[in-house]
Amino acid sequence: MKNQLCMKELVAFCKRKGFIFLSSDIYGGLNGFFDYGPLGVELKRNIKAVWWKNMVHDREDMVGLDSSIILHPNVWKASGHVDGFSDPMVDCKVSKMRYRADQVFYSPVAISGEVIGYICVVDSEDKDAEVEKKVKALLKAQQKTNAIIDPLQLKPITKASVEEYALIPSPATDKPGDLTPPRNFNLMFQTQVGAVASESSVAYLRPETAQGIFIHFKNVLDSTRVKVPFGIAQIGKAFRNEITPRNFIFRSREFEQMEIEYFIPADENAWPEMHEKWIRTRFNWHCSIGIKKEWLSLDVHENKDLAHYAKACTDIMFKYPFGVQELEGIAVRGNFDLTQHQHASGKSLEYFDEERKTKYLPYVIEPSVGVDRTLLALLISAYDEDGINGEKRTVMRFKPSIAPIKMAVFPLVKNKPEIVEKARQLFKRLKSHWYAVYDEAGAIGRRYRRMDEMGTPWCITVDFDSLDNHTYTLRDRDTTEQKRMTEEELIAFFELQLN
Repeated sequence: MKNQLCMKELVAFCKRKGFIFLSSDIYGGLNGFFDYGPLGVELKRNIKAVWWKNMVHDREDMVGLDSSIILHPNVWKASGHVDGFSDPMVDCKVSKMRYRADQVFYSPVAISGEVIGYICVVDSEDKDAEVEKKVKALLKAQQKTNAIIDPLQLKPITKASVEEYALIPSPATDKPGDLTPPRNFNLMFQTQVGAVASESSVAYLRPETAQGIFIHFKNVLDSTRVKVPFGIAQIGKAFRNEITPRNFIFRSREFEQMEIEYFIPADENAWPEMHEKWIRTRFNWHCSIGIKKEWLSLDVHENKDLAHYAKACTDIMFKYPFGVQELEGIAVRGNFDLTQHQHASGKSLEYFDEERKTKYLPYVIEPSVGVDRTLLALLISAYDEDGINGEKRTVMRFKPSIAPIKMAVFPLVKNKPEIVEKARQLFKRLKSHWYAVYDEAGAIGRRYRRMDEMGTPWCITVDFDSLDNHTYTLRDRDTTEQKRMTEEELIAFFELQLN
């Protein structure tokens, strides 16, 4: 099994195979926006379909929703996004570079307890190498090349004192005083609704899908037979004007979320057990779709790190090539959102609990995961290299339910009309059930390799024996083993594996 690809290799692979392209590529691209190619769009679609089946259709306590991308601006005022949805940023006054403050790290450089200067770097895959480079440059400038420095204390620049801030260099210029103090930057994309632009027509592209669920809580109650505890699930686009989008599709300005708001009784004794249950459910789901368990972990937020409305939060983390980062968050939001919208709208959102004979605003557990981050984790988990007959092979080991293409049909040769016709007939039947492709170009071994790189689980070859005994060669992607099957045996096999 090959170790993880570095991000540069992964980005190049995704473009070459048609998984992901930089948006507006022929115009130089647009930072923070990406487009999904022929394989990527199928992979993304499969992720969403499996999530929806497992989280909605397979459960009796879940319903779905699809809310608008643009909501009434008062929604975002009530939720606190207009006033509080921001990240601290710093600017380099010389280079005009802008950074998220929590992604800029600094450290004093000291020799035997005496500080000789500061270094400053931007968080990245190459951060450690950049730190070493800047320390060497500082020692050289101080003519202390051979000195042994004290252990560094890298911290986000948001932790710097006023006195330290004046001494910290810009990561772009390496000169103290070139950075502006951190200041808040609202992440919502603003737009105008209507023919005339004015203050009254200001609206926002949603930065999350959750609020669309909260404002329809009462509508869902009134139009269905759901009872607390129950959940509302939604898959949809969200937009954040990230200061420094980075790490490919991990942090972009347009992304897709799969979110659940799971409503439970407003009981301080009830939520901890339900929270733990959702953490286990979501962790196991990631493993079930092919994300490597050994690269997953849990990060339990300490109370001091929680959002002001949250009672608890645990993140499912994944070991990406650029470090261990959040894949999914499972938060206990209390009833903050329903309270805010009830107060701002003047409409009651209370739930009448028939068993308890009382009204209350339910607490909420929110499992929220990005489609793009999930797809990235899947690409990293699936990528492998091995050898066949002394030749290196690249293979994407997707689970069949997730694989973009389920099967490929090959005629052994393309100059025998009877073989081609039989192959086309088989392909037509398979394609009516699953996403299959037909390929007759090149040597059969080369066609196998192409499908391996795309992650196609099975290839079916139609050869001369197929004309006589009506059997076909089924080749397995992972083991490369081959066996003969009739058409009906193939259909039965695929139904068992894919349905």
